[in-house]
Amino acid sequence: MGYSTEDEKLIDEAYKDLLDSCTKICKNDEDWNLIKRAFFLAKEAHQGVRRRSGEPYLLHPIAVAKIVIEEIGLGVKSVVASLLHDVVEDTEYTVEDIERIFGPKIASMVDGLTKMSGVFNADTSEQAEYFRKVLLTLSDDVRVILIKIADRLHNMRTLGYMPRDKQIKITGETIYLFAPLAYRLGLFPIKSELEDLCMKYRFPEEYEEISRKIRETEPQRSEYIERFCAPIRKALDANNISYEISGRVKSVYSIWTKMQRKQIPFEEIYDLFAVRIVFQALPFPSEKTQCWQIYSSITDIYAPKPDRLRDWISMPKANGYEALHSTVMGPDGVWVEVQIRTQRMEDIAERGFAAHWKYKHATLSQNDDAFDSWLKKVRDALNGPNENAVEFLDNFKLSLYTSEITVFTPKGEQRRLPYGATALDFAYDIHTKIGNKAIGAKINHKIEPVTKQINSGDQIEIITADNAKPKAEWLDIVTTTKAKQAITSFLKRERKNNIEHGIAIFESQLAKYHITASGRVLRKVIPAYGCYSKDEFYSKIGAGIISLDNIEKVLKSSSKSKILKFWKLWLNTDEPDDSEGDEQPVKRSVSDEEFTIAPCCNPLPGDSVVGFRDNATGKIIVHKATCDELNRLASQYGNNIIKDQIKWSQHKAVSYLSTIELRGIDRMGLLLDISHIVSEDFSINIREVCIRSHDGIFEGSISVYVQDANSLNALMDKFRHVKGIETAKRSTEIKD
Repeated sequence: MGYSTEDEKLIDEAYKDLLDSCTKICKNDEDWNLIKRAFFLAKEAHQGVRRRSGEPYLLHPIAVAKIVIEEIGLGVKSVVASLLHDVVEDTEYTVEDIERIFGPKIASMVDGLTKMSGVFNADTSEQAEYFRKVLLTLSDDVRVILIKIADRLHNMRTLGYMPRDKQIKITGETIYLFAPLAYRLGLFPIKSELEDLCMKYRFPEEYEEISRKIRETEPQRSEYIERFCAPIRKALDANNISYEISGRVKSVYSIWTKMQRKQIPFEEIYDLFAVRIVFQALPFPSEKTQCWQIYSSITDIYAPKPDRLRDWISMPKANGYEALHSTVMGPDGVWVEVQIRTQRMEDIAERGFAAHWKYKHATLSQNDDAFDSWLKKVRDALNGPNENAVEFLDNFKLSLYTSEITVFTPKGEQRRLPYGATALDFAYDIHTKIGNKAIGAKINHKIEPVTKQINSGDQIEIITADNAKPKAEWLDIVTTTKAKQAITSFLKRERKNNIEHGIAIFESQLAKYHITASGRVLRKVIPAYGCYSKDEFYSKIGAGIISLDNIEKVLKSSSKSKILKFWKLWLNTDEPDDSEGDEQPVKRSVSDEEFTIAPCCNPLPGDSVVGFRDNATGKIIVHKATCDELNRLASQYGNNIIKDQIKWSQHKAVSYLSTIELRGIDRMGLLLDISHIVSEDFSINIREVCIRSHDGIFEGSISVYVQDANSLNALMDKFRHVKGIETAKRSTEIKD
């Protein structure tokens, strides 16, 4: 069945719009013909096919091609590959057909964009394997990844038509991998939009509330930015600098994450915006010198905050980002971040990798090969011996979304490592053999353990020994992909039968207490040790990552999953109940044996939750909707997200143990006020109070029994109004 007249009109309008964008990249008739041939082939291939929204499917590849031009800045071949990116996957056309019509390069790009399928290991997620294979295209053509990001961006923009479980799966993948990947490739606006769209579909009420507050505060913010910028404009005009100055508001997602992290309301976020100065650099002096001259002019007007100066011009980020950031004291005692960059730096900040290559041959920056060096690390990781795709994806994620430090070898060579890296990460960054033999380090000529965290500017020398070898606990210490993979590979070579070894250890431990390993025992101990399957549990025991010293305590303790036994977990399905003769969704209760509480986030009744089906036990593991571990699982085992929406429904009053972390200024009677609120105002029982005071500052925790999440939030809100208490936030850890 073909398209209707209305469909043809929509397609024609979208195609003309795309051709308007192509005027900036098409240099000759051959370029135009390539794009036109790709369009008509895609139109024929997708004839009559519709998206879930009901619109013609062809509008999707056209939209992806437009993103590739306008928002990423790629060229003709990338537009052709974008138009054809679903043709091989969804139609009768083959990669050989594409090669015959468009040549080997475009065929290779389309092949890289075509989704993979096949037989995978039982313990390997199909999605994770797919991601790994897609990333393999990095070794051939980075444009494939950029087009894949454009494809994901358009899918996210139209996600509202997908069912809830698919939304959770797709947003989980996006926040876990695609947004960090966009950031690493320098596509900051796309990274921010992907994050905002994830929040819009996962947490629509919070998204709308923050968006509304941003709109409502716009007039006051604009007035302040204009007042702040006026003297800066005057100074720049006096120096005959060609510039643009503007105020940029933080993304909704970044505001929300800060509110979540600090557990503060919107009104207490003071750095809602930054002022950006983009200027046209002169041929002389250097761009760096001109940036510092503008910085000097600004700090003549406003006092800078010394510890908030960020020089990414002398040492750009690994994604190519260059700028000078400074926080200065503006009018009315408000700290304001000012970003200073040239037009070239702005293009790279907005367009990332594509703009980097555009300028690569026109500049002589010592950091021109930053992308090359990162891509080399990715290729090394892809070609490594690690066969588990899920494990690979977890490790690859570490290399994407992280702040960086720069350290030096004994001979003065610079090395980039993620913030939080240890001397051991540095050792593996130099060479795997050095990491495997490391026993210590000299940091700034002082001997330190290899587990010591290193800081920007440190000079490091690794001390090795021939009889040294990696330890399993190193996996919890290192932060880089290369180090984790090297250690894991060594441990696998040394002990190939980790699972069998783990089973033997586990069964021998149980035998001491005259217990036989069974499904009931495993269901109790696996979540207690933070694992999600028996294979993972046995493997970690065999590798020495898990110690069973406290197994007796675990076996005797009551399972945390029992807290749900006084609540009912309801699954709201989309299927109508025919027996009742209506079209209302069915609400069915789930037995207590079907679910368990996720130990990583410990949701309380009343929290927004999502269910994940565990393959090993068949149980539904209940996670908080905001849980980072849920995003990881959704990105790798998205098909295990249960389709039904989970609701809590109480049928018997009961209390649940939860912990609140407190911090503030110490004073006489503070503990009395805290206990009075808990016992008198809320009639809640206290399990444990632990308060420490030092130099007039106190911090600690209070474990209480509450009925649900609303009760806990009300209690924390009351704490925040107590004189001296600066922060009160919920801890995910449960006191034993």
